[in-house]
Amino acid sequence: MPNAFDPYREALVVETNTIWPEEYEGLDDRDRAVIESRLHADPKACAEMDYVRMHTGFCREVKVTTADLQRLGVA
Repeated sequence: MPNAFDPYREALVVETNTIWPEEYEGLDDRDRAVIESRLHADPKACAEMDYVRMHTGFCREVKVTTADLQRLGVA
């Protein structure tokens, strides 16, 4: 189960990762980059987000969902 937004861990994010389901493989790389940027700019609003512990801090991992794309006006 994904973690909820956590201001403490958010302050320690040193890396981001975006997980794209197979159904969105056809998106252009530029479109994906814009969507990823928008999702990571507002992690509190992401439907599925998790923090992965690293030696130097945390990696914010966002899984792209249909709800996220609808919220961004993409789907």
